[in-house]
Amino acid sequence: MRIVIIGGGAAGFMAAITAAQASPESDILILEKNRTVLNKVRVSGGGRCNVTHACFDNRLMVKNYPRGERFLKKLLPFFDVQATIQWFESRGVRLKTEADGRMFPTTDSSETIIQCLLDQARKHGIRIRTSTAIESFTYPTGTASFGPFLLHLKDGETLPADRLLIATGGYPKRAGFEWIATHQHQIENPVPSLFTFNVPDSYLLPLSGVSVQNAQVSIVGTPYSWQGPLLLTHWGFSGPAVLKLSAWGARALEAVNYDFTCRINWVPERNEDQVRDELTNLKKSTPRQLVASHAQFGLPNRLWRAFLVNVDISEQIRWVDLPTKSLNRLISLLVNSHFRVNGKSTYKEEFVTAGGVALSDIDPLTLESRHVKGVFFAGEVLDVDGITGGFNFQNAWTTGYVAGKNLAKPALLTTTT
Repeated sequence: MRIVIIGGGAAGFMAAITAAQASPESDILILEKNRTVLNKVRVSGGGRCNVTHACFDNRLMVKNYPRGERFLKKLLPFFDVQATIQWFESRGVRLKTEADGRMFPTTDSSETIIQCLLDQARKHGIRIRTSTAIESFTYPTGTASFGPFLLHLKDGETLPADRLLIATGGYPKRAGFEWIATHQHQIENPVPSLFTFNVPDSYLLPLSGVSVQNAQVSIVGTPYSWQGPLLLTHWGFSGPAVLKLSAWGARALEAVNYDFTCRINWVPERNEDQVRDELTNLKKSTPRQLVASHAQFGLPNRLWRAFLVNVDISEQIRWVDLPTKSLNRLISLLVNSHFRVNGKSTYKEEFVTAGGVALSDIDPLTLESRHVKGVFFAGEVLDVDGITGGFNFQNAWTTGYVAGKNLAKPALLTTTT
């Protein structure tokens, strides 16, 4: 039996290796359109590869997926976070957990993960072809069995296959899914997820690189809000709080062409009255101290001074001399800053897509197409996406494993729908 995997990413490799273990006699081929494989693995996590997230309760794990929660809930029992850790560690790759729950190889190098997957592919005789792009595939209609399929490559070559796995990842535009849509598969409109906010008029742009450990970022006029680390950039805002917020609001923000207002509470651990009390107490306890001399609430010094400038508080003013109006403006800025966002910036190599092949078209227990028997899907090509923190790779490992197991099973005599 010839199994062809279209896409040489994390999901494709996991599926190929799993299928090879389950069906050693099968001829398995991975086709990748780029010159190299596992490219997103290579660049993820700043080159360290955020393999998964240390969330061992599957009921909580699926809450980190804006799209695909119910779908993954059925799949994780087959291959969850613990299974992922054991899979890599049994192959000589130990993982470590960081304070925020992200898990990386102890080497802090994505090449460790890449080499592990390549070694396993080599061990099981899996062939890999790069710079090989698919134009389309065809199959005999009206049959009751799997395949055979013919893959039509963009260079004019055709390849036969008995089973197909499509693990081509996400695309920012629908055009990347059209060759799949021609086979009765519904495509949920793809839009970017996990992006940063461009704020071209922000007075904080000169503070690029400054970070706040805990801020609450909200999209005004929507229910979307997220609290966590925030990074100031030369184009606006980034960091986990913004990236995770962008995932939940991906479709809403695309609908307004990424032109919206975001609200930032820089001190979310306190309410407005508590902020007022603390600053008022400073006027009493340290009246002669310069307001600008010590940043409050654990905020970075540069950011604190920028706040003071923005509300017209001189660097030479002392707490005792701070007018009530100025104090009120500072409090309002700390708990209720508003910024006009105009555009987004995505990581070119690490982009994540909200959208893809509709989950209603996929068997949730096997990942086989409901329309074309013998065709399976795994990874981000499906309408499943997670927030930042290792969740998208866990989707790849889980769906790749389940698809790989079922790719290797004998054909069932079921009719096409």
